Parts: sequence; structure tokens; C-alpha cells
Amino acid sequence: MPFRSAPGLARAGLAVVCVVASAAAAGPPAQAFTGGNHESITRAALPWEPVTLSAMADDRDGAINANDHGGYFLVGPLHCDNADYLAPRYARDYPRSRDQATTELLACVRTSVARFRNAVQAADGLVDAQGKVRAEQSDLSSACVWNEKPDRAKCDVLEQLGRGWHQLQDFHTHANWSDRAAPGPVGLDNPPGLGRTGAAPFLDIRRYSTMNDADWTREARALVPVDLATGCYSDIDSTGVKDADCAGRVTHNRDLNKDTAASRRSRTGDNFDRAVSGATAETTRQWNDFAAELRRTYPDDRRGEQMICALVHDDPASSCP
Repeated sequence: MPFRSAPGLARAGLAVVCVVASAAAAGPPAQAFTGGNHESITRAALPWEPVTLSAMADDRDGAINANDHGGYFLVGPLHCDNADYLAPRYARDYPRSRDQATTELLACVRTSVARFRNAVQAADGLVDAQGKVRAEQSDLSSACVWNEKPDRAKCDVLEQLGRGWHQLQDFHTHANWSDRAAPGPVGLDNPPGLGRTGAAPFLDIRRYSTMNDADWTREARALVPVDLATGCYSDIDSTGVKDADCAGRVTHNRDLNKDTAASRRSRTGDNFDRAVSGATAETTRQWNDFAAELRRTYPDDRRGEQMICALVHDDPASSCP
């Protein structure tokens, strides 16, 4: 029986297509972790077999990097951009309020929540009603195509997870969650750093996926620290606005990104390593949470366990009896 995308998957795909269609024509990718950094982080985070891991992690063709291709990289919430803010003690009359910045951050989180829900639905196609792996739906002998169209169930799950995890990795390089400011005055050119080492509580994607959107949004908003910021980037924010130059704002390129070890913010202390460590731990957390949700959603005949087995193995038809 051919795989049919679940209604939620189709709706989310349509929503993303509409957003991308409104973006400008593709140009050079928005500044973010390079594809190679996304790949190394993803490989370090996931205990998967090599073919499946490459399908997710490859620096150019992996699902984790799909948001950096086409119009997707011009959509700020797909990279956790534009949640910039400075409190009055650092900058008077900053052009964005704390509430506006948090709204942009939660728009980023919302994209991951939608992808998580879609991935749980798509996983249903990996096994039959008795919990037997469907070989034709878990085969990776030909490459997956990340184009939002229904494919083999394993490709569909990997695409949804990759497109949902990309911005969570970007959060750690685009935000001041884990980093520190450079020595000297803190302000517009040197935003504060929060220096956090634990998981960000407002990235609890599994929990939020089971909640009403209004409820989790309200809960997450209360968890965002007052000095949290990501940089302004000239891409399309959650309101459909594309800022031309981010003048007078904390910017992605100049002030906050740690996309490479050579980035300005990376050169303070161990900021780059902290971003990489945070993104790696975040990806492991998200995979573990997804696996737990499969077990909860599909308990009959160990279907959830078989779905997990099918996702981590290259030949699940033989590896998942």
C-alpha cells in the first residue's frame, strides 16, 4: 500500500510552501552554521547507522541542511533570526520590545513543533498494523528528496525531523543563550551573554507538540529570559517583513552569530565551542524525545519500538525482526 501523507503533514507542507513562495529569489545562504558544522553536530548527536545518518547529516544533501536551500533560508523563523532585544540598561529606546523579540523566538519554536507533529504522523507508515517493518517504506537504496512531497515513510520522517532540528541547532549559534560578551562595555555592539549551559526550557518541543498552541505559547513565553536575543538578519520575519539593513539593532552578522570559529562573537573565550556543544546536546535531546513520543503514540504490538528501529538502521527489514 503506498504511503499517504497524514492531513497534518499536508497542511504543514502547504504552509511552508506558501511562506517560501513569498520569499525573495534565492541568493547566497543566510549566515548560519555552515553545512559542515550542521553535519558534524548531527553526526555527534545521533547513534544511527551510516547510510541513514548521512541521509540526515550530509553537509549539502542531508535533511538537516534542507532549510538552507531554496527560499527556506530567507525565512527568519526557520533559523531563529530576528529575536533581537536590548534592555534599557544597555540601550535606550531600542527599536524592538522584549515582547516583539519573544514573539519572533516563539515563531521559530512553532516551526519545530509543527515538524515534530508531522514526523510522528509520518512514522505510522514505517510499520504495518502488526508492527512489522514495511521494507518498501524504510528503504534508502535511492536518495530521499527533501521537497515537501510524500515519499517513502522513512524519507518523510527524516525530512520533518531535519527541517525541525535545523533551527534548534541555529538557535545555539544565533542566540546569546550560552555565550559571553566580550570584555568592555555591554551594549549595541557587544550584547550581553547569558552563559547558560543547560537545555533551554522553551525548546521543549515534545511537550509542546501535545499541547494546544495557545497554551504552550503562553507557557514558553514566560520562560524566556529578559536578556535573551538572537541577531537581526535581513530575511523575512514572522510578520512577513524583510528588514533592509537592521540599522540600530543587534545584528546577526556583526554582533551575535557563532556560525564559524572565525565569527567575531566566536573569538571571545570558548563561545564557539559552547555553541557547538549546546547544538549537539539539543539534537540528542530532540531525538530522544521523538523516540519517547513514538513509544507513547504507538504502543500496540511494540509498533513505536519498531519505528525507532526502522529509523536508526540502514536495513531495518532484516535488523528489526
